[in-house]
Amino acid sequence: MHKQVKISKGLDINLKGKAAHKLAEAPRSKMYVVKPTEFYGINPRLSVKIGDHVNAGDPLFYHKYLDRIKFTSPVSGTIEDIVRGERRKILKILISPDATDTFKTFKVDKPEHLNKEQILDLLLESGLFATIKQRPYDLIAHPDDQPKAIFISTYDTAPMGVDYTFALKNKMKAFETGIKAITKLTDGKVYLIVNGNSVSDFDKLKDVEIVKAFGPHPVGNVSISIEKFEPISKGDRVWTINPADVALIGEFFETGQYNPVRNVALSGSKVKEPMYYTIKAGADLSEFLKDKLKDDDVRIISGNVLTGSNISKDKFLNFYDNQISVIPLGKRPRFMGWMPFLGENRKSFYNFGPTKKQLDLDASLYGEERAFVMNEEFEAVMPLDIYPVHLLKAALLGDVEKMEQLGILEVAPEDFALIDYINSSKIEAQDLIRKGLDIMQVEIG
Repeated sequence: MHKQVKISKGLDINLKGKAAHKLAEAPRSKMYVVKPTEFYGINPRLSVKIGDHVNAGDPLFYHKYLDRIKFTSPVSGTIEDIVRGERRKILKILISPDATDTFKTFKVDKPEHLNKEQILDLLLESGLFATIKQRPYDLIAHPDDQPKAIFISTYDTAPMGVDYTFALKNKMKAFETGIKAITKLTDGKVYLIVNGNSVSDFDKLKDVEIVKAFGPHPVGNVSISIEKFEPISKGDRVWTINPADVALIGEFFETGQYNPVRNVALSGSKVKEPMYYTIKAGADLSEFLKDKLKDDDVRIISGNVLTGSNISKDKFLNFYDNQISVIPLGKRPRFMGWMPFLGENRKSFYNFGPTKKQLDLDASLYGEERAFVMNEEFEAVMPLDIYPVHLLKAALLGDVEKMEQLGILEVAPEDFALIDYINSSKIEAQDLIRKGLDIMQVEIG
């Protein structure tokens, strides 16, 4: 009998431009990038210099305080540039690719023939360990920790979210191999969250605890299931992995090669034909997107519209993302915008709520940051058993004791994405939670 998780609080935002179930291969990019800044909490130390030639899977940098955690090249090619910021902080490593990839070959075996230490060593050497995150703190996991459980969500409930039943349809064998490897990493259970309203190939998998999820967004977020089935106490560690990364791990154990190719959803109302494309992580999307957008007045996002990052200027696909969202920029001033009863009838949480009608929303904030307003708007979209306003204020103050009492160890920034969307105060809730988690990690560890 499958487990179930049901929520009523939350909000489905039905945006125009969800990717159709069509798959094509994107052309090879002329440049690839690896950005250490994507790997939150990592202090990078370079293994390469400008002009070096690397194979796909060769290390580019490692974590200064734990050199076993390596970050490897997605392609074979020449290190074109190493871009630094303030205080020589490494921002990105640019790789000019060869015409075809040459791979570093790792000596692998079937996961069922390997023990935990052997699997961990291979994941660390290949760079794939970076795909595993931990709760609390929502950081790359520590390889010496003993996770009490591992959670994988195949149900993306974010606006225009990736349909993993389609995106991984041609990778199910690799996904099963990845599951076999991941189950070796914990003595606890591996939970697989699926759409409770449909049946897919994920429901047939063995060696995992299937969780049927019902309700609006964010029911697909792993935090909802973690709170119900494996609540986090002080000192606990729970690991999480994206399903696309499970397939990458499976392919690695089948081929012995690191090849981070993803079936990525190109979605949004500004896309001529929203659909899926096979793209390698770190690819430059400039040429790829040129003939696929309706016009240039757009916001390009690597990831979904609630938690993704703006890549309108620097168009590279981020390491963790399986979606590219393109929406209207929306910078035009509204007629007599200071008088809310005049002008256009703006769409918001308050005048449409949940709706089946497809919406064409833009990137405008429609206001500046202002004081917290004490009402129940945050609670309406927060299904976790926490007090969001109080937790955000504790994070704003950096009050460690209050943050711990109010449940910050159980959450990740993505759990506050809907609060960012409906928030009339325009305060960046996800940023506050990230800062709060950083403080907690320093104080508690």
